Parts: sequence; C-alpha cells; structure tokens
Amino acid sequence: MDEATVALVAHGVPTPRVDAELLLAWATDTSRGAVQARALTGGAIAGEHVERFRHAVARRTTREPLQHITGEAHFRALTLSVGPGVFVPRPETEGVVQFGIDALRATAVPEPVAVDLGSGSGAIAIAMDTEVPNAVVYAVERSPEALPWTRRNVVAHGGTVRLVEGDLADALPELDGTVSVVVSNPPYVPDDMVPVDPEVRDHDPALALYGGADGLDAVRALTETAWRLLVPGGLLVIEHAEQQGAGVRDVLARRGFRSPETHVDLTGRDRTTTATR
Repeated sequence: MDEATVALVAHGVPTPRVDAELLLAWATDTSRGAVQARALTGGAIAGEHVERFRHAVARRTTREPLQHITGEAHFRALTLSVGPGVFVPRPETEGVVQFGIDALRATAVPEPVAVDLGSGSGAIAIAMDTEVPNAVVYAVERSPEALPWTRRNVVAHGGTVRLVEGDLADALPELDGTVSVVVSNPPYVPDDMVPVDPEVRDHDPALALYGGADGLDAVRALTETAWRLLVPGGLLVIEHAEQQGAGVRDVLARRGFRSPETHVDLTGRDRTTTATR
C-alpha cells in the first residue's frame, strides 16, 4: 500500500492514500476498513490479489477514474455500477437529491410522482425511489452509452424506477401537470471551460458535462419541461456550478417559478437551486 501511495503521488492523484486503500480493498474483495486493519496487524496477501492490485494501481496512475477501475460508485446508501460512457455520481449530488426526497416525503399525495431529468447512472432516481417507497419515480436519459448503465442500476436496485429513453427538453408529455418533484443534475460546464482534472476531462462523457456558451442551455430546456410537468406547488431542484446560482435563479424567475433559492453544499459552495411551480 505504501508503494502504491508513492506511485499515485508521483502521478498527481489527488487522494493517493485513500485510493490505494480502496483499490486494495477491491483487489482483495474486502472493505477499506478491513484493509486499514490489516495494515496495522500485518499478514500475507495472496499472490493473485497482489497482481490484481498492482494492475489496478498502474491504471490509476494514468488518471483513469477509480470508479472505472472498480466498476462501482457509492452514492448515499447505494452502490452503483459505472464505467465508460456514464457520468460518475459525485458526493455533492447526495445533498442535491435530499431536497427532492424531503419534498416527496412532505407531500400529502399517497403516491407522489418524481422525475429525474438526465439520469445518467440513475443515482438521483434510485435514491428517491428507495428512500421514498411510496413515490412513483421516472428516470429520463437519452445517451445510448449511458442507458445500459442506468438500466443495470435500476434492475439491481429493485427495478421499480420507470426508465424512459428520451431528451430532457421534451420528455414525458403524458405526465404534464401531475409531477410533484423534478430533480436534475444537467450538463452545466461552459463549452470553453474544459476541466483540468484528467479524470473528468478525459473520461466523463461530454454530453453530461458541457452546457453551451454559459453552461445553462440544459437548465433553460429542463426549466421548460419542469414547468409543464409539475403540479402547482411542485418543486424543481437543479444542481449547478458554484458561480451559476444567480443565472439559474434568473432563468427560473423569468419562466414564472416562485421563490427561487440557491443552497450551499457541505463545502460552502453554491450547489443547488430550488423553486416552486
């Protein structure tokens, strides 16, 4: 593990020790906690596990995402399958979906309807579905590369999310005026702001990253869709970059949404804007 940490440091991996522990846990089919305990108590590791670990570390030194190597990403209480072609869910989105979950739990409707626009791995939709069992949740995704991952994760977590292949700009006309909550983590990186991190720049799909000249093209589109879908009093929840709060609030206010408000994530950065239909 020390050897791996040194190699990862040399290649600029942001969290080398954590990644070394997680890769060794994956290589030995155990947990990070078990790896940390073994690091203190010592003991042999099977040769095939050592080889698997070294191969994984070599891949990570190329800045291939850790989640692509292990094939999974953790999101709230979920373990999701991820890989090339699908956006890897981020920890900050765990706080974004909480707004949707809270709104679903607060509604008086026996079976409130929720929609995740641009679902990717399915993280937001599956979290709402598993944490609010009485909700009826739809996941909308258009990317042919991402859809197999969405479908795989939906099936793995019970298969009750209703997966729809379609564009967030014109999705689900049959649900117009019936939806209690719409949540979206849309592409919001401005086209000329190419991410510095190789894990993002070289491995996250462009369709899930870039949102036009100001990064808000998808926000404008999903705002129109949400206006159509939501019941009066329904909630729209949008994830965005920290400098985009004012722009997102303006888009929502111009469309007629009430009380647009931007909320910070656990690092104190603007991350989520909510508004009421």
